[in-house]
Amino acid sequence: MIKTDILVVGSGIAGLTLALKLAKKRSDLNITVLTKTNENESNTRYAQGGVAAVWDLEKDSYEKHIDDTLDAGDGLCDEEIVRIVVEEGPTRVRELIDWGTRFDREQDGDYDLGKEGGHSENRILHYKDLTGQEIQRALLAEADKMPNLDLHEHFFALDLITQHHLGYMVTRLTPGITCYGTYALNKQTGEMETIIARKTVVATGGAGQVYRNTTNPVIATGDGIAMVYRAKGRLENMEFVQFHPTALYNPAGENPDFLVSEAVRGFGGILKTKDGEAFMKNYDERGSLAPRDIVARAIDNEIKKRGDEYVCLDCTHLDPEGFVAHFPTIYNKCKSLGIDPMKDMIPVVPACHYMCGGIRVDEKGLSSILNLYACGECTCTGLHGANRLASNSLLEAMVFAHRIHEAILDNIDQVNLQEAIPDWDAKGTTQPKEMVLITQSWKELKEIMSSYVGIVRSNTRLKRAMDRLWLLYRETEDLYTTTSISPQLCELRNLITIGYLVTRSAAMRRESRGLHYTTDFPDKNDFIEVSIM
Repeated sequence: MIKTDILVVGSGIAGLTLALKLAKKRSDLNITVLTKTNENESNTRYAQGGVAAVWDLEKDSYEKHIDDTLDAGDGLCDEEIVRIVVEEGPTRVRELIDWGTRFDREQDGDYDLGKEGGHSENRILHYKDLTGQEIQRALLAEADKMPNLDLHEHFFALDLITQHHLGYMVTRLTPGITCYGTYALNKQTGEMETIIARKTVVATGGAGQVYRNTTNPVIATGDGIAMVYRAKGRLENMEFVQFHPTALYNPAGENPDFLVSEAVRGFGGILKTKDGEAFMKNYDERGSLAPRDIVARAIDNEIKKRGDEYVCLDCTHLDPEGFVAHFPTIYNKCKSLGIDPMKDMIPVVPACHYMCGGIRVDEKGLSSILNLYACGECTCTGLHGANRLASNSLLEAMVFAHRIHEAILDNIDQVNLQEAIPDWDAKGTTQPKEMVLITQSWKELKEIMSSYVGIVRSNTRLKRAMDRLWLLYRETEDLYTTTSISPQLCELRNLITIGYLVTRSAAMRRESRGLHYTTDFPDKNDFIEVSIM
């Protein structure tokens, strides 16, 4: 049994920011961070665009950023949360800078503020097109200085420990469900570890791998959301899955899809059909810089209407030196595929990018389960509503990491460890003999979600998805109960749970709003957000 004061599951910007703040404030507390792969592998690392924050108060304002966020969220944002994140955000960004994060500057020394879809002003701080990687680097360097912060690599958290594991019947209506830690698989030893903590924080990122095309890394399998659902915690707005409009089209296929940042359109790139027609003004007066839900649906419609495999992002009219300086990674990736962005239009397609729903938390990051907090993409804070405004995600993670660390320090001294936790029971299981059963089910899941629960949905498609997901669920649960634990099986199990939650929530929302568009209910109704209890 591993004992710690605070357990953080996940090592992206949300988890590391929180762990750092706790470690700095209370040197007497032990903070344990788990990551299921290497310490620098997370959704944060793949963020290209940057961090949205009101920086130039002469040209920008909090009210403008708030209005942009509310507009993108299509009526489902919690305005109080939006105001909190926008107004507290710049302070959190300054802390990142103090910890060594570098953002691009103009020649006069001022920060080079980019502009992305849905933003009325330039307010995106960035480091070339590697912002997430730069933030991750700075956070890990700072974490290395903290003697009371232990980062365990290759630990796969499987289940949250609650009263259920003490022999009590726990349902979604049980009052006072409490988290005591997690069971985790040590991938290097193959042993199951029982990790108990006074406070636990889930910061496990998104679930993009539930779809065939995604910009998310292979680790984005919805583990935290699925764990909280199994622990009978409250989730919300799972139907709102954001598809990034511009992933690089690669006929050879790759996982994850390479992201062509929205900042490229902010720099002046224009979306066009293969034959060179600019089409976005037909859908929205903001053109190529409309919010992501509008742009993704427009591209999806153009592809289906024309029978093409992709649309194009035209950057041939842009300043070559400026383009290469701002987007060196994108430029080099295109060149590696024989595409010169200064001469050729870049082929792009929408790809699953971000979960706007997730674990429901309050303004302090507390979930519906006692002593369990959640932070980052795995949460539903109320900030994003029906559609996330570009570059608000890193901001949200930092603001809520700060708020959670304050909430934990307020009462952790009154919480004791629950040490009477049984070990993981693996009796009656055998080694899996056919890995093909897992890999094939994963392929089937991706096809089901991509074909039936994608950018455009219908009652018929959702019903077909539910029927097929039920078969996959039964087959996978049978494997889970009769074979020993493997990371691949657990990730598949989590993704099937995510697929079910997205599909069920989509079926419950009988309107089209934000990222959820259904042909059966193409108009908005007076419909409140969907909770899954």
